[in-house]
Amino acid sequence: MSDIDDRRRVRAAALRVGLWVGAASALIIAAGVGILVAVILVRARPEREYEYESDDHHGGGVSGGEIVVDVDRILPWVIVLGVLGVLLLTVVAWLAARRSVHPLAEALRSQRAFVSDASHELRTPLTALNSRIQIVQRRYERGDPIDDALGDLRRNANAMDDVLTDLLLTAESDAAGDGATADAAACARDAAESLAPVAAEHAVSIVVDAPHAARAAMAAVTLTRLCIALVDNAVQHSPEGATVRVRVDASETDVGVRVIDQGPGIADADRERIFERFARSGETGRRRGFGLGLALVRDVAARHGGAVSVEDTSPSGSTFLLEVPAASATRGRRRSRAGR
Repeated sequence: MSDIDDRRRVRAAALRVGLWVGAASALIIAAGVGILVAVILVRARPEREYEYESDDHHGGGVSGGEIVVDVDRILPWVIVLGVLGVLLLTVVAWLAARRSVHPLAEALRSQRAFVSDASHELRTPLTALNSRIQIVQRRYERGDPIDDALGDLRRNANAMDDVLTDLLLTAESDAAGDGATADAAACARDAAESLAPVAAEHAVSIVVDAPHAARAAMAAVTLTRLCIALVDNAVQHSPEGATVRVRVDASETDVGVRVIDQGPGIADADRERIFERFARSGETGRRRGFGLGLALVRDVAARHGGAVSVEDTSPSGSTFLLEVPAASATRGRRRSRAGR
């Protein structure tokens, strides 16, 4: 979202708050005046003035009358209504202050979420990059060729750049990447390759099973991010010597990416909670996390019309299922809308 959009939102919020305060204040004042007038009418009493005039037929008569209001009976009402008016206007001012700072609170919340998301999303590529650097150092010290390792370093650096770009685009607009498609099998293989050094450190192997072409309605860098998060979670919760399997399937409407680990499983009470921000299902993994990875997968998948869930879990392992719309289904929906 641009600075112009931000200023437009602030001006609109200020206008709404001003109109709301003006309407509420006018209502309170009108109600107070109405009550005071009603009290005056109820408390008023007529006072007659008799004047006796001499004439041939009558000894006297009434010349006129007036309405009398006793100030000592009305003054307490004026004081009470004044105090109530001040209290109500104080409440209106408090509510107006809350409404006026709501855009600022929302901006701060979004800023904190972006910082948390960015720090978590960059952690895995940095870990992989650090592992690659260690491999290069060991090869260099032994005098082994390092050309292929340097190429892997460059790919990891490019992956970090792609992740950061995707995060910035997402922060600017929820519709970033609209209309983009990705080869789900290629994204799964890229995720496995990026995490290969991390998995190797723990003697965990990653196997990708993607026999069929499957195009997802999502930018490639975004789908790769989701696969990396799921595979990284599987690696961290798998014992040494285990195998993490990534299977890609496709239908006419959806593309499914299943990540199968050999970890200790997930408790029934945690099957939904692990997708919440900063939630932990116990320190069974090697690396102490902040509960952001799976929450980010859920948020990004939902923003693109997809979903993520724990499809199966047992003491011998868990299966995470990521479902995103297929590119063909998305194009069909766009054509249908255009026809209407």
